[in-house]
Amino acid sequence: MGKPTGFLDYERKVSKDVSPKQRIKNFKEFHEHLSMEEQQLQGARCMDCGVPFCQSGMTLCGMTSGCPLHNLVPEWNDLVYTGNWEQAYKRLHKTNNFPEFTSRVCPALCEAACTCGLTGDPVSTKENEYAIIENAYEKGYAAAKPPKVRTGKTVAVVGSGPSGLAVADQLNKRGHLVTVFERSDRVGGLLMYGIPNMKLEKQIIDRKIKVMEEEGITFVTGADIGKDIKPEKLLKEFDRVVLACGSSNPRDINAPGRDAKGIYFAVDFLTRNTKSLLDSDFADKKYVETKDKNVVIIGGGDTGNDCVGTAIRHGAKSVTQIEMMPKAPDTRAENNPWPEWPKVCKTDYGQEEAIAVYGHDPRIYESTVKEFIKDKNGNLKGVKIVKLAWEKDKETGRMNMKEVPGSEKVLDAEIVLIAAGFLGSQKYVTDAFQVELDPRTNVKTAAGGFKTSVENVFVTGDMHTGQSLVVKAIRQGRECAREVDESLMGYSNLYVQ
Repeated sequence: MGKPTGFLDYERKVSKDVSPKQRIKNFKEFHEHLSMEEQQLQGARCMDCGVPFCQSGMTLCGMTSGCPLHNLVPEWNDLVYTGNWEQAYKRLHKTNNFPEFTSRVCPALCEAACTCGLTGDPVSTKENEYAIIENAYEKGYAAAKPPKVRTGKTVAVVGSGPSGLAVADQLNKRGHLVTVFERSDRVGGLLMYGIPNMKLEKQIIDRKIKVMEEEGITFVTGADIGKDIKPEKLLKEFDRVVLACGSSNPRDINAPGRDAKGIYFAVDFLTRNTKSLLDSDFADKKYVETKDKNVVIIGGGDTGNDCVGTAIRHGAKSVTQIEMMPKAPDTRAENNPWPEWPKVCKTDYGQEEAIAVYGHDPRIYESTVKEFIKDKNGNLKGVKIVKLAWEKDKETGRMNMKEVPGSEKVLDAEIVLIAAGFLGSQKYVTDAFQVELDPRTNVKTAAGGFKTSVENVFVTGDMHTGQSLVVKAIRQGRECAREVDESLMGYSNLYVQ
């Protein structure tokens, strides 16, 4: 625990954000973090709560409560308070391979389950995590530590997103020789091209990859397994293969006019934007131009919000975000008690920026696209939307969404970005490996396991479970690495809490 009375003595304090109108001038991270001394006082707020829900990672009412990695939160909060930063890093890194990523992009499931949050403000655990890892890099605690003994066993990891990197990191620590294959030109998968730079600057990824290379992991980019390289080659050259290719099949919107020019999947939009930024600081013009255009984003989740922020930074004339679900309440409902994940309305950075630039929240709730409207040249010029309402099916008793007659509305739109989620793993990869799939096109395994239907082939992350959080992908990678290690050595000493 921290200071026994810390949660009474100190108020929650977090980093300040650069103002929306200022931060949209670039694609840099925009949080102004606390000093080390101020952060230590935040560590003092961690209370002796008896049962630390923050690290539980339980599923309550279909939602995760607490950290899926079971981070030792009270321990390193106390170490932050006492100024023992090196030990704090060791305790954090024991359960989390990549705190430099999670401290930036995780939705802080730990804070939502914090006991302090029951009647007040939760401990600023996410920012304590950020302070620990950044101090560790500055002081050299996070420097490369290659394994002292090698087993001679070889493992190929296909995909370098958070789950693939976690598998590689764990198996390398065990002493196995690990090669990571990435089809893109840069390592990082979702972290590199699926998350925009203002949420996770890419030199942060490069910094960690450099450490992993120094520890003995080999990274091969531009290697599209299933197309450029056949699975048979990997299975012949490596003792084990781990598939960590993500859930990258985007869900489409099949409405009339879908063939209009100007409609993009959100993941393609974000990828092209980040690649152009990194390659040439946008000089190559290979990104999707939104300057002076009306942009409509279909999807109200994190990816949709990232599209909002990206479009605004390029000078969009207007940005509208279409959301099928109704607006969540501003405060917890009685049927959503702590420590469940709070189902409340969240105004994220992109929406904050839209409010600052355009004077209103960009979201339109309980609506869906009915038609994409084209001009005579096939270019998108508008989107027809319709309001939705919940109705109970008299036969099944289920609640279904129905169109509200006469509620159609046309929005001006030269660009549409589809951020409606993903449908599972990509077929050419699963076909190439001939692995068995479940009804959702995720790679099938035994319950709680990671071994596929093909001998010596394992699967982890979104390719295994469907689209989820970075922190859950890391957890999957750690668990998968342990199972792979057991299959190679007959036992495993890899730590998974």
